Amino acid sequence: MKNKAAQPPHEQQPEDTPELHRLYADFKDNHLNPLWTQTANLMPPHPKPEAVAHVWDWEALYKMAVRSGDLVPVGRGGERRAIGLSNPGLTGRAYISPTLWAAVQYLGPGENAPEHRHTQNAFRFVIEGEGVWTVVDGDPVRMSRGDLLLTPGWKFHGHQNIATEPMVWLDGLDIPFGKQMDIGFFEFGPEVVSDLSTPDLSRAERLWGHPSIRPLSSLDDEPSSPLPAYRWVHTDAALREQLLLEEEGRDVTLSKGHAAIRFINPTTGKDVLPTMRCQFHRLRSGAKSVSARDVGSSVLQVFEGSGHVTLGGKRYDLKKGDIFVVPSWIEWSVEAAVEKANPYLDLFQFSDAPIMEKLNFAKSV
Repeated sequence: MKNKAAQPPHEQQPEDTPELHRLYADFKDNHLNPLWTQTANLMPPHPKPEAVAHVWDWEALYKMAVRSGDLVPVGRGGERRAIGLSNPGLTGRAYISPTLWAAVQYLGPGENAPEHRHTQNAFRFVIEGEGVWTVVDGDPVRMSRGDLLLTPGWKFHGHQNIATEPMVWLDGLDIPFGKQMDIGFFEFGPEVVSDLSTPDLSRAERLWGHPSIRPLSSLDDEPSSPLPAYRWVHTDAALREQLLLEEEGRDVTLSKGHAAIRFINPTTGKDVLPTMRCQFHRLRSGAKSVSARDVGSSVLQVFEGSGHVTLGGKRYDLKKGDIFVVPSWIEWSVEAAVEKANPYLDLFQFSDAPIMEKLNFAKSV
């Protein structure tokens, strides 16, 4: 008889007998599943994501958003004209990754999206346009090109477009993570946003929007950033100065020609939202990022310029507005095109890194 202890793992299985088949049938009838038949799927040697790398073309997305604007009203019930990006590997669910949700939201001239609130954390990133104010807990926040706008969980929020042109932006939420954890609550608010004023700066920005300055009246740490808007003028300046310092011989960039920043909560110095990390990358013409592979997923949108992304060994072209997803443990890198019209490739990125780090699952190479 063979010594079973000496057999390799793939041979250490029970003998196929009628009794074994009856045992497995009883398992099924009693909603049981034996670990010894599932180990390879439950505990793989490295992450094997169901989500796949994918690139969404901005021109196609925008055209469908415009068509939706002609056909689909904004109002109570549907609430938002938002088109979720569905990862091809996740069987039709409107999830861009197992933890992240991304959508293109379209608001036409004069439209008003009613207020509501939900447990899930959210942000908006504006690739183009002016004229929309998002009202967060009664505070109107201007939305402009290049801005990152936050809506932490359980804050009432609605939108109004006072312009003569439509506006489209990227929504990011932790909906899939919340769904898996069964933590979701939702509540309707006013059918028209509670404050129709259009200030250049929200009240929260007037309090919190001063670099490295914190009001003494608010010294408690907050799980989400109290600053509702991270303005493009500051993002652009920070990236520009990194590359200028690199030219002066300072070692301040991630790699040659690759500047990057992270948006932070001014009360903690940590991520702006407890479940999502937001960053911005700028690659000088012809520069290439260092290849990365991380546990957890990322989503990136091209803000300006063009180039290429390599995802799991496959190369894709990128242009302004295109959105791509990097699933867990997929090797990836980006490269800026060499062109005079756009000296930089600018990329907005969000990820589930805070979840992975807090649960001690984060790994990278």
